[in-house]
Amino acid sequence: MRIIKYAFVAVALALCAAPMAPALHAQEKANEVKGLFLLTDYPAITVRPGTTSTVSMRLHNYGLPPERLALKVDGAPKGWNVAILGGGQPVAAAMPGTNSSVSLNLRLEVPEGAEMAPQTLTVVAEGPNANVSLPIAVSLAKELPAKLSLEPKLPALRGTARSTFEYQVTIKNDSGRNLLVSFGAQAPRNFETSFTEQYGSQEISSIPIEAGQSKDVKLKVRPPSTIGAGRYPVTMTATAEDATVKTEVAVEIVGQPRLRVSGRDGLMSARAEAGEQTNIPVIVFNDGTAPADSIELSGSGPTGWKVEFEPKTIERIAPGQRAEAQVQITPSPKSLAGDYMTNVRASAQGEQATGDFRIQVSTSTMWGIVGAGILGIALLIMVGAVARFGRR
Repeated sequence: MRIIKYAFVAVALALCAAPMAPALHAQEKANEVKGLFLLTDYPAITVRPGTTSTVSMRLHNYGLPPERLALKVDGAPKGWNVAILGGGQPVAAAMPGTNSSVSLNLRLEVPEGAEMAPQTLTVVAEGPNANVSLPIAVSLAKELPAKLSLEPKLPALRGTARSTFEYQVTIKNDSGRNLLVSFGAQAPRNFETSFTEQYGSQEISSIPIEAGQSKDVKLKVRPPSTIGAGRYPVTMTATAEDATVKTEVAVEIVGQPRLRVSGRDGLMSARAEAGEQTNIPVIVFNDGTAPADSIELSGSGPTGWKVEFEPKTIERIAPGQRAEAQVQITPSPKSLAGDYMTNVRASAQGEQATGDFRIQVSTSTMWGIVGAGILGIALLIMVGAVARFGRR
């Protein structure tokens, strides 16, 4: 029984160790790499006379004890200024630790009148027990073409016709020299475009970019407020010397209702009598590109007036369509004859439209008759009094 138990444990251990075997084998292989290595990603470069170029390098120590390694460059032509930089300053030696590396840069300053023949420079690292060299081929060219690239962070944005669309675009100078980059945009008719720096508000049309560096700019696009729903392309162009690059972004306009309030046949006036309800037709238009749903009607008039609607809510108005409602206006019984303004509002989905109606109020004729009667009675009393007391 005990033998069976030990056998089961041995099988379980073997199964657990099986997946680890490839990883352990790879680690053993990695540990077999030993020595000193001087590496670069670009062992062959092209330089324009009269300019400065930099080559990045790495000095690796695999499995060796640390030691001081003297650095030098062999094969530099007469008049060339070459230097090895470490930490941003010239260095003459380096000391990478065991299984670690040191970052270095080879800086080349090629004189303006340098011979155009290709050259090979050799970077050497020498120590008491190890040494290594790295040959770098240098070709010379009179003119290197400018090279640019454009990369929008978000190439498509969505909003309404009243939105301002902002695209962040990275412009990279892949040339070996500093460039002044100009840019522009081609958009559909009546679209407005402008450029600003990433964190600025001042509009710009060009920006300087150092060799190998990049900068972010913002492309702002403002569509016309009457534009319909759809997808509209905008092309951005960046130009520097003989280099031109383009990228395209998209403006996605979603539909939006746009309300307008008017009277029937455009008539924005009516007559009413003090203390009496008057019904006035109100037309609500949807001039937008999307349906307007649940349009709430409201209004206000002078103090003491009642302003109500039938219906109070319009369920839906399709784009380009209209709906009619009745505004029920009751002027205050104390209102004097004259003209008054009543405001009518329609609201839906953040959209609101208003219209002012001029209401001409007249007082009741009954009150006029009563007033005339009272005046007549007063006149008769006064005439009778004069006749009676006049004889005395």
